[in-house]
Amino acid sequence: MSQRIEVIAFDADDTLWINEPIFVHTQSRVKEVLSHHLEIEQLDDLLYQTEVKNLRLFGYGVKGFVLSMIETVIELTKEAVTGPEIQSIINLGKEMLEHPVEVLEGVRETLEVLQKDHTLMIITKGDLFDQESKVARSGLAPYFSHVEVVSEKNKSTYDRILSRYDFDRERFLMVGNSLKSDVLPLVELGVEAVHIPYHSTWTHEQVASHVEAEADFHRLEDIRQLPRFLSH
Repeated sequence: MSQRIEVIAFDADDTLWINEPIFVHTQSRVKEVLSHHLEIEQLDDLLYQTEVKNLRLFGYGVKGFVLSMIETVIELTKEAVTGPEIQSIINLGKEMLEHPVEVLEGVRETLEVLQKDHTLMIITKGDLFDQESKVARSGLAPYFSHVEVVSEKNKSTYDRILSRYDFDRERFLMVGNSLKSDVLPLVELGVEAVHIPYHSTWTHEQVASHVEAEADFHRLEDIRQLPRFLSH
């Protein structure tokens, strides 16, 4: 496979660096701020419903998360939430945007090996400013020839990227932690993909077990296994 694959594309959040735990931690802190207003168990389900409803307007990322959180809190507290409490949520969002980028273990050394024989790129979804900032602050930018920040990762998105760069689809590999966003769309296109699961996955990115079982893709437990996998 090493001789066949020329281009390797990586997802960013929770594939190259830590992301989802930051959202989980912030959600817990919001519950602390509002614990006197509501039963904290109420927040999770309604927040998720609100986030999904708002995706078409806000897209993915911290800013949409914070706006959906404020909308959820206003509804749950029956508009009793105070201005200072809303400001606290906004401040938590700013902390998320300024959070240091924590590169996952094994990423740097793996990219160092792979860049010698492959063209590497990032395909990530979310807010353009935030994602470009994380790429820069991660220190990983020199490893990648291309960075694509997209609003959604589906079959048509990947098809468009592959066509625009004129990549040979038989020599392209996508690597990521999300079956829904990083693997299944490539499977639909007949392009190879590697799933490297992360211990925490947003509910919206999860897929039914039967869908996972029926899809034809590769699975590794650690990104450090990728060079050996490619050498087979």
